[in-house]
Amino acid sequence: MIKLLVKRLDPFVALPAYAHEGDAGLDLHAAHDVTLERKGRALVATGLAVAIPAGFAGLVLPRSGLARTHGVTVLNTPGLVDSGYRGELKVLLVNHGETQVTLRRGERVAQLVIQRVERAELVEVSELPTSERGAGGFGSTGA
Repeated sequence: MIKLLVKRLDPFVALPAYAHEGDAGLDLHAAHDVTLERKGRALVATGLAVAIPAGFAGLVLPRSGLARTHGVTVLNTPGLVDSGYRGELKVLLVNHGETQVTLRRGERVAQLVIQRVERAELVEVSELPTSERGAGGFGSTGA
């Protein structure tokens, strides 16, 4: 288990929390009311900043309940929070639904998953090793 340092930028917002034992995502809450017009989008503040440890990243993911019920999801899924970022966590939501949706302050709007990440050493080559799949792109596996 890692320690995630959390700073409340708004003293009245809820801290992120796991809803159930074994959950991967910490629930993030809206720091303000927001209305998403049909097909509209909005940047929703959480009132929180975090210090993610080096070697980890935060992934901001949608809540399945909002997607199922209202057609609201995170536009840039997953949103990436690098370990060096210390600003406010914000969630870019989009309403794919057919009606306007209003989310209230304190409502759960997304999930934050803390994930270990590796850094890559780039090695430029003139040829890549072959593989079974090769260079086939979208749809090349028959799906």
